[in-house]
Amino acid sequence: MPLRPGESPGFLLWHATLRWQRGTAEALEPLGLTHVQFVLLACTWWLNTHDENPNQLAVARQAGTDVKMTSQVLRTLEKKGLIERHVDPADTRAKLLRVTDSGAALAPRAIEAVEEVDRRFFEPVDRGEATELLRRLAPM
Repeated sequence: MPLRPGESPGFLLWHATLRWQRGTAEALEPLGLTHVQFVLLACTWWLNTHDENPNQLAVARQAGTDVKMTSQVLRTLEKKGLIERHVDPADTRAKLLRVTDSGAALAPRAIEAVEEVDRRFFEPVDRGEATELLRRLAPM
């Protein structure tokens, strides 16, 4: 006999994910970012601040996103003036990414907004235990 919806971990995860995504989208909307734009900007910013000059593939791997979709979203971030894409002199097929001054100013603000969503979302549970559970479910 199938589980009732409230007994299905996958169904509950689906609902929890939707609630978390709604909160994240609401927090990012005033900053002019979609969730995926935020993730790619934050990953690029983080890599840049750790002395890395990543290409699009490295950012896609860091973010866990599809390479083609990543390229499209990075193009949008470039149009918004948040990142710059330059041809890699070592591989002319690859684009190296750098956050602009505007992107470097926005990324920490956006990260702070999303971390506040996380703090409120995970408030009812032990954050350390939740993080460990998620690490086991989604190893990086």
